Amino acid sequence: MMLKIEGLSKKYANGVAALNAVSLDIPTGMFGLLGPNGAGKTTLMRTLATLQEPDAGAIAFGDIDVLRDKMAVKRVLGYLPQSFDFYPRESAESLLDHFTLLKGIGDKRARHGKVEELLKRVNLWDQRKQKLGTFSGGMKQRFGIALVLIGNPQLIIVDEPTAGLDPAERVRFHNLLSEIGQDIVVILSTHIVDDVSDLCPNLAIIDKGRIVLKARTMDAIKAMEGMIWEKEITKAEIPVYHENYDLLSSRLFAGKTFIRVFRQEDPGNGFAPRPASLEDVYFKSLER
Repeated sequence: MMLKIEGLSKKYANGVAALNAVSLDIPTGMFGLLGPNGAGKTTLMRTLATLQEPDAGAIAFGDIDVLRDKMAVKRVLGYLPQSFDFYPRESAESLLDHFTLLKGIGDKRARHGKVEELLKRVNLWDQRKQKLGTFSGGMKQRFGIALVLIGNPQLIIVDEPTAGLDPAERVRFHNLLSEIGQDIVVILSTHIVDDVSDLCPNLAIIDKGRIVLKARTMDAIKAMEGMIWEKEITKAEIPVYHENYDLLSSRLFAGKTFIRVFRQEDPGNGFAPRPASLEDVYFKSLER
């Protein structure tokens, strides 16, 4: 099923244009929405989740008019916001059972089976009796996904899900999202480039409320192959290189400063070729 967004715009009372004529076609599978903080990602996700109204535009999910038939959307939607919390004194099992009951599964045995299925799927079955207030950030995110999956959604939106997770929890969460995103639409909204690179075959980059790139992830990277160059310099030299080259990024590694630049031909001057990455695509797309 395809999610189609056409001409979506939103301006807040303070004059900030959070969305400016955003149009996207999002197919089945994992889709990455990349952008810096304040780019409009959360506004777009909240609009798709029917939590706020746009000023203009249209959204269709299959045959559902998202902006006009919100109840139909909610029946097929799972939304994991950037910030959420649970009742800290409840166990994972009891709270999930409660929400399963709210979803209409009245039979106790059926609810128990559903709770067991979901907690095993998110690898929290062994922690089912543990109070949610003791969960780590990654465990809370996985429990959030269990809540999202109760209704067997066809569209899942996750907003900045791996921010603050340690490397092991991030890998667990990636594996879970990859499994979930095989047969439904899953939108991953994030500023973490590696999350999209690892998970999403398709992506869009948003900046200042506008979509600045829509592409297949590997195609976007391949389009920059042979045009990425790296050099070690001193930190004090960065302004000079920024003025004279298309400087994409600089980083400190083992006490040394390395810069990456975009150029179609060899820039000489000690630069060495490097394989292109999604991070290069991201920084090139955000050029002012």
